[in-house]
Amino acid sequence: MKAAVMNKPFDIELQEVAVPKVLGEEVLVKVMAVGVCGSDIHYYEHGKIGRYVVEKPIILGHECAGIVAEVGENVTKVKVGDRVAIEPGITCGRCDYCKEGRYNLCPDVQFLATPPVDGAFVQYIKHREDFLFPIPDDLSFEEASLVEPFSVGIHAAKRSKLQPGSTVAIMGMGPVGLTAIAAVKAFGAAKIIVTDLEANRLEAAKKLGATHVINVLENDPNEEIFNITNGKGVDVAFETAGNPKALKSALQAVKRGGKMAIIGLPPQDEIGLNVPLIADNELDIFGVFRYSNTYPQGIEFLQSKSTDLKSLITDRYSLEETKAAMERARLNKKASLKVIVYPNGIIEE
Repeated sequence: MKAAVMNKPFDIELQEVAVPKVLGEEVLVKVMAVGVCGSDIHYYEHGKIGRYVVEKPIILGHECAGIVAEVGENVTKVKVGDRVAIEPGITCGRCDYCKEGRYNLCPDVQFLATPPVDGAFVQYIKHREDFLFPIPDDLSFEEASLVEPFSVGIHAAKRSKLQPGSTVAIMGMGPVGLTAIAAVKAFGAAKIIVTDLEANRLEAAKKLGATHVINVLENDPNEEIFNITNGKGVDVAFETAGNPKALKSALQAVKRGGKMAIIGLPPQDEIGLNVPLIADNELDIFGVFRYSNTYPQGIEFLQSKSTDLKSLITDRYSLEETKAAMERARLNKKASLKVIVYPNGIIEE
């Protein structure tokens, strides 16, 4: 089969590799759509993210969906021909975190496209059956691949115990921030205030359900948020940009007794925060690492058609064009929202 292999940063080439063999509870999936994620771009540019370092050629891509092509002898949950969304992290299922239902914290997780694990820019991928989720015929492979970034927002909403009728601020309108709009809307948020510095991303945010958009190059975000909330602040703030200024802004935007979820990762490990503000206002701060137990709900939200993520897809590339897809996502943030690679031929569903 064909695979887009990253030999080193900025060097991706199409290679012929063996189709994986499946045994036991393993399933072979024909990969139909893969979203380009910010982490893919980071590995492509820098060859590492924190402690995860690319030390040998690797296949990137982890936001994916496809068709079951073959099943191992012990597979019972899916069958050949099933259309599935692929949850990219395979966990041990035995540690305390897995048993508590917080399997995203499993120390032995094997996550697609996280060194040394290969990812989904391939024609076929091997995956364990309990991390495959059937999708309905009227849900496209493109949309199903977006369940992965959508899951981050769903998990953040669950972590922060978001209630219907809440006012939410989301700082940063990258793909995760945009899908977080859809997540908080699905959870019943009444006011969704978003910030960014790119006009096209703010326009996309409106289409997804943002009730108020703030361009941080033109207006002070906290001043605007307090005007919108009559000086009260928001019930919940999400920081999705991985920007120190956005993080501080999110904290200042939260009302007394409110909550903040940290989703984005800034370039530095330590950032000064206003501790008296946190203590005096009894603010709850939640770290968000990937997600757990979100895929069924994400698929249900998308199937209901009350959540439309397909509008985010701006660019489509074949597997042979994977390097061009990465460059597009890396360099054209003003025009490009979500780039999709199609390992078995471009389809528009």
